[in-house]
Amino acid sequence: MPHRKKIIWRSPQGDIIACVEKNKVMQENLEEIRQICQDALEDAVLMGCDEVQVRAVLKELIATLHNPYPPQQ
Repeated sequence: MPHRKKIIWRSPQGDIIACVEKNKVMQENLEEIRQICQDALEDAVLMGCDEVQVRAVLKELIATLHNPYPPQQ
C-alpha cells in the first residue's frame, strides 16, 4: 500500500515548496523508505521478532538521523 496522504512540504520559514521536481523527489524518497521499512518489518516478524519492538526501533532510527547542513536563514 503506497503512501497516499498528500504532503505539502514547507521551508523552515513556512513557505510552501512548490517546485514539481522537488516534490517528485520527496515522494519517490518516501516510497523507497517505506518499502525498505516494510521489507525490514516483514523479515523481522518472519524471524520471530516482536513487531512492536521493530516499529519502536524504526521510529528511534528516524529520530536519530543527523542533519549535516547548517540551518537556513
